[in-house]
Amino acid sequence: MQFTRGSAVVSRSLATRSRFPAAARKHLFNRSLSTTSILREEHNAGQDVPPPKPKRFNFKTFAKVLGGATLLSIAGSLGMFIYVTQKDRHPGTQLPYDPEKKTIVILGSGWGATSLLKTLDTSEYNVVIISPKNYFLFTPLLPSVAVGTLSAKAILQPTRYLARHKARAVTVIEAEAKEIDPFNKTVTFEDDTEIKGEVSHTTIPYDYLVHAVGAEVQTFGIPGVQEKACFMKELNDAEIMQRRFKDCIESAAFPGQDDAEIDRLLHIVIVGGGPTGIEVSGEIHDFLEDDLKAWYPELAGRIRISLVEALPSVLPMFSKQLIEYTESTFKESKIDILTKTMVKEVKDRSVVLQMPDKSIQDVPCGMVVWAGGNKGRKITQDLMAKYPSAQTNRRGLVVDDHLRLAGANGSIFAIGDCTSTSYAPTAQVASQQGAYLARVFAQMAKKETLTAKLTQLEQASVTVTDPEEKAKFDSDIGTTKKLISNVKVRPFNYSHQGSLAYIGSDKAIADLPFANGNIASAGVATFLFWRSAYLSTLFSLRNRTLVANDWIITKIFGRDLSRD
Repeated sequence: MQFTRGSAVVSRSLATRSRFPAAARKHLFNRSLSTTSILREEHNAGQDVPPPKPKRFNFKTFAKVLGGATLLSIAGSLGMFIYVTQKDRHPGTQLPYDPEKKTIVILGSGWGATSLLKTLDTSEYNVVIISPKNYFLFTPLLPSVAVGTLSAKAILQPTRYLARHKARAVTVIEAEAKEIDPFNKTVTFEDDTEIKGEVSHTTIPYDYLVHAVGAEVQTFGIPGVQEKACFMKELNDAEIMQRRFKDCIESAAFPGQDDAEIDRLLHIVIVGGGPTGIEVSGEIHDFLEDDLKAWYPELAGRIRISLVEALPSVLPMFSKQLIEYTESTFKESKIDILTKTMVKEVKDRSVVLQMPDKSIQDVPCGMVVWAGGNKGRKITQDLMAKYPSAQTNRRGLVVDDHLRLAGANGSIFAIGDCTSTSYAPTAQVASQQGAYLARVFAQMAKKETLTAKLTQLEQASVTVTDPEEKAKFDSDIGTTKKLISNVKVRPFNYSHQGSLAYIGSDKAIADLPFANGNIASAGVATFLFWRSAYLSTLFSLRNRTLVANDWIITKIFGRDLSRD
């Protein structure tokens, strides 16, 4: 019988299966596979192994990841925005009026008063705010409102918004203070609005009074300024200027107007070479370049802007190189700068100027914008008259290093433009004074609390006879006295954060403190810094959103030319 090779293999395989169980056969099979793998690796070791192919960039996957991350960040930002706005619109409950707490009456709602209210811990005091305006006005952007770059509501912050978010309820009264009685510690005020109730005049007491009423425009007694010039101090001033400027444009466009009258109507004179006058000039120039040239092509080239300054140069608070940069920029913009020139009279159709050579010129113009000088309000002058021996500075209220009114025995504080200090009457100074005064009141409240506790401990220790308990009281009394002695109020120290001014043509200047000197910056990049700085200085997310939105709308659609 013959067997083929395949039959022999099958026979051997059957024989092997009969000699080894299934588990042993599986073990032998695995060992043979391992041996085969090792031999194959040794064989390939002597050969060059080709490198793996690089992975191709998958743009589709990258786009999906990037898009998802972008959507997630947008959703998160939008969610945070909605959360913050809704939280601001729905403030929580507040502590009620506490007759055991002392009362602080704040007169005004400007930079100093608003900064004080924002920083003050109202849980320690009852706070009353009296102001003829129920809002805070962000004055650095007021020139932008005057030409329609920004809407008025964008730079207004209701005082009740800040008051409603304080720990204890704050009373906000829209009225004008008429009289301060520092001897009886009372304030008399009345409602000056168009619609009055049965009670429109009343008097309230105070424990501490904060005089922060600001200042009004100084006209230096020059004839015609008060009656015929536009100011740049309040919101109403910006609205009046915008209306008059548009009136000049439309009147110049009236049929039949002769060339001399057109030139007169289109000549705008700005008085004051400080930041306000410079920014008004720059904003009017932007209005001319960005909008009027498109909608009034026959008139735009005839508009003239003249800046009048009595001092030898504009912007005296800035460095020399920035002054020169501003002057060169204005020259390029065809804005005339008349330094060493004084206004002698403002007429209906012209302004009378005294030139550097002392000659007098009657300059025809359509509008005069007065942006120079401050003087005290009547309520401030009346308060100064109550302390004739202590209040001797005619520029404003005299205060000490802790902002206490001289002669008032610590019951009256004064901050902002109504005071006479070594600092310039700027928003930056008033804001820092308000924040400082809030810290002063916090220290005063802390000291009063510790003093009341010390009095209780001393009274309780009188009746104690046990030596151990007596020693404990003495220890507590000593600790409390030490805490009281540690409560100290440092004098006010102004920290200058720099000066900014917009000069038109998307350019700004900045004088910023650095180390022991200053950094002078100017141009388009400084303009972007100017905008970001003002956005961050605004008091609420609402204002930041409105201002940024107005800037974008103005850039896309231009300024509104209509008027009411």
